[in-house]
Amino acid sequence: VLLQRCVINQSKAKFIGELLVPVAPFDQKSGRETWTVAFAPDGSYFAWSRGHRIVTLVPWSKCLKNFGGEGSNGAGPQRLSRQNSEGGTVVPVGEPREHTIDCGDIVWGLAFGSSVPEKQSRCVNIEWHRFKFGQDQLLLATGLNNGRVKIWDVYTGKLLLNLMDHTDIVRDLTFAPDGSLMLVSASRDKTLRVWDLKDDGNMVKVLRGHQSWVYCSAFSPDSSVLCSVGAGKSVFLWDMDKYSLIRKLEGHHNDVVSCEFSPDGALLATASYDTRVIIWDPHVGTVLLELAHLFPPPSPIFAGGANDRWVRSVAFCHDGRHIASITDDRMVRFWTIDEKSPQAISPLTNGLCCAFSTDGSVLAAGSRDGSVHFWECPKSIASLQHLCRMALRRVMSTQQVQTLLIPPRIRSYLSYQDL
Repeated sequence: VLLQRCVINQSKAKFIGELLVPVAPFDQKSGRETWTVAFAPDGSYFAWSRGHRIVTLVPWSKCLKNFGGEGSNGAGPQRLSRQNSEGGTVVPVGEPREHTIDCGDIVWGLAFGSSVPEKQSRCVNIEWHRFKFGQDQLLLATGLNNGRVKIWDVYTGKLLLNLMDHTDIVRDLTFAPDGSLMLVSASRDKTLRVWDLKDDGNMVKVLRGHQSWVYCSAFSPDSSVLCSVGAGKSVFLWDMDKYSLIRKLEGHHNDVVSCEFSPDGALLATASYDTRVIIWDPHVGTVLLELAHLFPPPSPIFAGGANDRWVRSVAFCHDGRHIASITDDRMVRFWTIDEKSPQAISPLTNGLCCAFSTDGSVLAAGSRDGSVHFWECPKSIASLQHLCRMALRRVMSTQQVQTLLIPPRIRSYLSYQDL
């Protein structure tokens, strides 16, 4: 009965378009994968690693227009082939331009960084810097198969920095959201490295603790905490002021491969090969919700092995209510934090990664053939209660909420213990 109810309540997510790459007859599948997709913080650009060392930067407004989004004729889902991004199109002065970047090796990680000056660089000798990042600077970091991290100017497509210290694949990259241009790289060499790009890419710290590959990392919205996950069952939380380990979160039964904080920092979503996405309270380390991709839930032995429900990626929408997940059962699922069953589903073959657009209206997902697929996020109006809870939790930890002299029911709601 429960399974039937879950199926009845599911709707199909609205597919709006895809970006394709040309395939030569001799082209092999290996090396074509889109391992990562990313949206610029200001919503100006979309980037994806389309395989064979190539990263493409596309103005996001142009994509929306072609997909039948805002400002278009509403023609429905569109297929766009990226034959030659620089190919002779006249771009008005001041408008974002499309760039194709050859990174020199397979690209595993992508991250946009903005230099909004909200936090001072840790370097004292500012006058010695080669690069003077302006307030409108937008950077793209790429993590490569050879262990290098390359930093590019988004507006020109030019290489700015070449960071060399990892000894294995750089699997993931993430910028601190406070505009400090502090970059964290996660690698298969079992380490995370912290770089200060305002100090010409100086490596500030090496975070050690993982016993095997590190797959993904994510900053909290206030940049004070870093989450890292990898080829192990633990989730690591780091204090980024002291560069020390806060705690390990235990609960998964297989490798943990993806993580992301909610916009208010009160929730943390982690995706694992054990067929589950777990929603944690990162402040106290407790499990608030489990999103199961296999019913009935598998035993720890089955979940810890090779099953056809590996969760490859998870993304938190900017409304703080919706979550998307990509799994090996050829499905993309849209969830809400209020329900344990998906709100909407859609087919996706060989999906690897996903990310929400800056405004949360669109989900992008990359696949093994180098293409990217786009869906509209299910629309719903957030309640005033939820908006107030997010506003409060941006500035208050769970421990601080628990000390408030308010009715227990409201305290439970503000702590997300009603999930």
